Amino acid sequence: MTQPVQSTATPPPVRLVILAIQHVLVMYAGAVAVPLILGAALKLPRDQVALLINADLFACGVATFIQAYGVGPVGIRFPVMMGVTFASLSPMLAMANNPALGLQAIFGSVIAAGVFGILVAPFISRLLRFFPSVVTGSIITVIGITLMRIGINWIGGGRPAAPDFGAPGYLGVAALVLLVILLLLRFSAGFLRNTAVLIGIVVGYLLTLALGWGNLDGLDMQPWLAVVWPLQFGLPRFDLVACLSMCLVMVVVMIESTGMFLALGTMVGRPVSEGDLARGLRADGVGTLIGGIFNTFPYTSFSQNVGLVGVTGVTSPMVCVAGGGIMLLLGLMPKIAFIAASVPQCVLGGAGVVMFGMVAATGIRILASVDYEGRRGNVFVVAISIGFGMIPLVAPTLFHAAPEMLKTVLDSGILIASVTAVALNAFFNPDQITAAAHEAPLVVADHA
Repeated sequence: MTQPVQSTATPPPVRLVILAIQHVLVMYAGAVAVPLILGAALKLPRDQVALLINADLFACGVATFIQAYGVGPVGIRFPVMMGVTFASLSPMLAMANNPALGLQAIFGSVIAAGVFGILVAPFISRLLRFFPSVVTGSIITVIGITLMRIGINWIGGGRPAAPDFGAPGYLGVAALVLLVILLLLRFSAGFLRNTAVLIGIVVGYLLTLALGWGNLDGLDMQPWLAVVWPLQFGLPRFDLVACLSMCLVMVVVMIESTGMFLALGTMVGRPVSEGDLARGLRADGVGTLIGGIFNTFPYTSFSQNVGLVGVTGVTSPMVCVAGGGIMLLLGLMPKIAFIAASVPQCVLGGAGVVMFGMVAATGIRILASVDYEGRRGNVFVVAISIGFGMIPLVAPTLFHAAPEMLKTVLDSGILIASVTAVALNAFFNPDQITAAAHEAPLVVADHA
């Protein structure tokens, strides 16, 4: 399959909205998953769970605008969609199950993590010299492979523990969506090709509605408008251990975001500078701070949408800015958000294989440019870091005896691969890092 032609120009309004909707549908299920899980863990009534979801969508839209469009020294100005990170779920569930903490302590820890992220972003961005091609290629490959687990679960219906997981009907719908996308990528061009994923999802959704799978029960109970207010669940509480745990999550988020930004830099044909990285990581911190204030959770760049950029070749940040606007409106219009949430996950599965595979393919393409002959240690950097990155996928209970705080780190294959690749590259190629440290400082340019 040929690579799509990259287009950084802002599309005309109608196309812009359609491309933005495509981004929103791709990420929506993941965007609302964390508030749903936490709401269930806290045994919140349905109306309060709805408040969490509305706040999540609203803050997601604001954070996406800041990241993709940029506000002063904040935002990388890449085609990025922001959503709640799953890395925060484990410590937040622990807080939810602690009677002395609860939701107010969760929001307090999120606010603390946001402030922490803003403060440390410049320092983490200075580590860019530790991420040459052999490291970034390995990390991006692991990101794509790790995401495949999500896509495959979607294909089977989204819930591996469900008795109907992997039912033939789910597999058939996912296969149809995949077939539609592949046919459009092969035989269409221009706008039709750019919206191949959206068209595939629409075809699959219409089929599930025809089969009677669509569940719109309760739609009439959803209001058309719901204002999202800050601190609706009361004043936040700042517990030291909870705040430290969430700051650790923020470190995980920023390392993973670094890999996402480097992957996007390759896709859009714009090398990521130290200044770019600092602005992007700072936006993660600002988004998380906004999340804590508006009754929601830590935010990060959604890797699903990175894969979509690779599939469509549309690299205009304005598409994601528009997507952020749609997410914000969904947060204010629960009835519309309810309809978007009714897309069966098997429909998303067919699209997920293509998108997540594109992330892995980007990493492999970077690794193809690595010097394996002159620097023989590079092959070990790739082999071992990718192998370690697979641990949470193939042996999720391997670190079950580790301290609870460390599990936040060890549950992330992306973080394990990142640390391993950076450490091995420093071991095998110390001269490269030393040389990079003595180069002239990177020019920081603002990209509108």
